[in-house]
Amino acid sequence: MSNRRRPARDNNYRTRYLHSPVWFGRRDRWFIEEARRASTIRCALCLGAGSARTLELHHLDYRGVTQTPRGWTARERHEDLTALHPRCHEYVHQLIERDRALSGFVSRRTASLQAINRLRAKIGRYIDALDQP
Repeated sequence: MSNRRRPARDNNYRTRYLHSPVWFGRRDRWFIEEARRASTIRCALCLGAGSARTLELHHLDYRGVTQTPRGWTARERHEDLTALHPRCHEYVHQLIERDRALSGFVSRRTASLQAINRLRAKIGRYIDALDQP
C-alpha cells in the first residue's frame, strides 16, 4: 500500500469523486458540523482560521468513499476529514510523497497526522526564529 498520490489522469477518485455533487454535499455537511462543534474552523497545520471558501478537506481515511454501479457514496466519518488551507494541504501531500516511511509503511491516517505534526513543528521553529532580536 502506498500513500503517494496517483496522477490525476486515470484516477477516478481525483477526477470524478472530488468533482461530484456527492462530494460537495459531504464537504458542505462537514463544515456545518464543524461550525457547530467549534466557534472557529481552523487549518489543522497552520491553525489559521478559515471557512468553507478558504479551506480544503484532506482525507485521513478513504473507507467511507465507495464507487458503485449507480455512482459515488460519501460516507466519510467526520473525524476522517480535516481542514487545511490549500497551500498547507499541498505541503502535507508533498511531505507524505517524499518521505518513504510516510508514503509506504504506515496507514494514511498515521501518515497524514505525522506529516501535519512535523510541519507544524517546523512552522513553530520558524516563528520562534522571527521573534528573536
